[in-house]
Amino acid sequence: MTWKPDVTVAAIVENDGRFLMVEEHVGNRLVINQPAGHLEVNESFTAAVIRETLEETAWTFQPEAVIGIYLWQHPERSVSFLRVTFCGRVIDHDPDRPLDHGIKRTLWLPRNEMTEKQWQLRSPMVTKCIDDYLVGTRYPLSILTHIPAAVNKQAAIG
Repeated sequence: MTWKPDVTVAAIVENDGRFLMVEEHVGNRLVINQPAGHLEVNESFTAAVIRETLEETAWTFQPEAVIGIYLWQHPERSVSFLRVTFCGRVIDHDPDRPLDHGIKRTLWLPRNEMTEKQWQLRSPMVTKCIDDYLVGTRYPLSILTHIPAAVNKQAAIG
């Protein structure tokens, strides 16, 4: 059996000690998560995190660094997530933009409130990514490379 993790991206945005979060319906639970989502076909990691943040929060995200690359196995399902987490800032907000299906609302939460709501977090990656951000973990965006499909096809022919 071939193991294939779900590849996702997430955004860490801090403003005055509060973090941009989403409250979303997952199955029959209401959970808290960073703006995050799946990488789409032929999409770069940075393009994905910009798109997902806009779709889930109506904020335009500008990634500035990579916080980390995380692998998490869901304890109750046979699914794993490989998550690239970015930090950056938001530069524009469109309050009239509809949010993605399943997103109930956006929140700005301080880190200590996430500890109080631990049972409501979508995964342990939520606080792990924020804690890594808070201790200053940063990697340059240049550690991520996207090779477009057109280049892949040309290389395969040559």
